[in-house]
Amino acid sequence: MTKEDYINYRLDRAYEAFEDARLLAENDRWNTAINRLYYASFYSVIALLIKNGIETQTHDGVRTQFGLKFIKTGIIDKKFGKLFTKLFDFRLKGDYGDLFDFDKDIVLPLFDEVELLINTVKAEIVTPTKR
Repeated sequence: MTKEDYINYRLDRAYEAFEDARLLAENDRWNTAINRLYYASFYSVIALLIKNGIETQTHDGVRTQFGLKFIKTGIIDKKFGKLFTKLFDFRLKGDYGDLFDFDKDIVLPLFDEVELLINTVKAEIVTPTKR
């Protein structure tokens, strides 16, 4: 698999996870929908890091490198850094928190934001900002 193949694979996974989140939301599976929204974002960010030769080993590493290389530099709008961190925290709460459930009022507004994040990241992969 080439580097480009791997980047495209990760982007495909991002869109697949996003669609999975929609299906889960349609069935009121809010905690799992949050999980898939996080992974949709995560996969797209991983593709961006790979495109730029940035290696990470952990989810925190992905968040850190995304923040340092793309958010703090202004290449990607800081609202997406905040969103990615919020999704990370929500995923942990939904996956591991006891006696906690998300609801549609929290989850549904995230769909447009996550879709925009994925598309913004993809655009940066396809046509990188001059640095």
